[in-house]
Formats: sequence, C-alpha cells, structure tokens
Amino acid sequence: MITEKKQTEREEEIGKISHYYDKIGVAIIEIKKGGLAVGDLIHLQGSADDFEQKVESMEIEHSEVLEAKKGDVIGLKVEQKVHEGDKVYKVQE
Repeated sequence: MITEKKQTEREEEIGKISHYYDKIGVAIIEIKKGGLAVGDLIHLQGSADDFEQKVESMEIEHSEVLEAKKGDVIGLKVEQKVHEGDKVYKVQE
C-alpha cells in the first residue's frame, strides 16, 4: 500500500538515503537511530518523494538480514524512486 502523506507524531526518523540505484530500484539507507526489521512500515520523505511501504526484505553487504540496527547500512528495494538525502521514518502501527 502506497499513500502520499506528511510526517506525523507516530513516526520516528531512523535514517536517510545515501544512494539510490535507479535501474534496480534499490535504496541504500544509513540507520542513524533505532532499528528496522522485515515487516516494519516505513515512510520515505524528501523534496520530491513522500510515500510509505512495508519492508519486504533488506540486505547488509549483499547478505539478506531480518533486522538492522543503528550504524548499519542496508540495501532496500523501494516501490518508488527516492533521492540521496531523503529521510526515512519508522511508522508505529
């Protein structure tokens, strides 16, 4: 489910996009705070991007992982184009 929205109080900023691979639709996310797990709902927001998506899978160093913590750099398949510097929020459901 993808919805256009603005950041709310039920969201916590956990990181930012450091790179985007357009051809394969993968965003590289630096986790700056908290953690992220498969199944979590995230909100990606930038000047041109604003959407939510469920984390279906993620990788660290080309190995699939179920969780990521502060300090990790993950690869995540995204449903829409994103840009370097976009913020990533974890949505509390």
